[in-house]
Amino acid sequence: MSNDRTVPAALLRMHFHDCFIRGCDASVLLNSTGNNKAEKDGPPNISVHAFYVIDNAKKAVEALCPKTVSCADILALAARDAVTLSGGPTWDVPKGRKDGRISKATDTRQLPAPTFNISQLQQSFSQRGLSIEDLVALSGGHTLGFAHCSSFQNRIHNFTSKQSVDPTLESSFAASLKSVCPARNTAKNAGANLDSTPTTFDNRYYKLLLQGKSLFSSDQSLVTTSTKAIVSKFASSKQEFEKAFVKSMIKMSSISGGGQEVRLDCRVVN
Repeated sequence: MSNDRTVPAALLRMHFHDCFIRGCDASVLLNSTGNNKAEKDGPPNISVHAFYVIDNAKKAVEALCPKTVSCADILALAARDAVTLSGGPTWDVPKGRKDGRISKATDTRQLPAPTFNISQLQQSFSQRGLSIEDLVALSGGHTLGFAHCSSFQNRIHNFTSKQSVDPTLESSFAASLKSVCPARNTAKNAGANLDSTPTTFDNRYYKLLLQGKSLFSSDQSLVTTSTKAIVSKFASSKQEFEKAFVKSMIKMSSISGGGQEVRLDCRVVN
């Protein structure tokens, strides 16, 4: 973290993307092989990074306690530590996950997209045993990190045939996004922070959400419906948010995968 402030957000997202595909089985860590394109090379995962952090942790754990701790457990623990070290809560992570042997780039189509509306989000989460409250609490992970223009382009250019910009975006905020991400943006790394304190785990995301200053359509969809009451609750109480986030993270990190082994190298099946 001290070397790279983007590491916590990367690890939290990595764990989420792992759990939502084949359960929390470290399938997101596997490298592609000659005949198989793995999850990490699927479109939504191209920007997932910091895999080296898990490799280093695995190496240290293997030296002390060989063939015992799965890569999936290490990733779940690292995601927790990423939150805690960013000023967020801590919690006990249930352990005992096993590593899976299957990883397919095409499966990444099942990840919830930043363009999803509330019913698509609800469906994606409920298919994995997660509730509406889990959806709103876990979206609070967007208190950490950065988004590339491509993930919110739909809200600032050609939003509909009649309106170029999403009317739910606060106007000066929309203008600043347009200046960073012009219609024919060519800057590969252009984008915006997910909230105004992108390396601090706080409830700022929810406060900004209520002001029309969220990046994704999926974020905005949380205030357009019945979920707005939960957003307001989290915006007014960091304590309520942290309590719900911990509960939902434990639930998400327990989505069971079909894993059967403890991988020795997190990038390769045994």
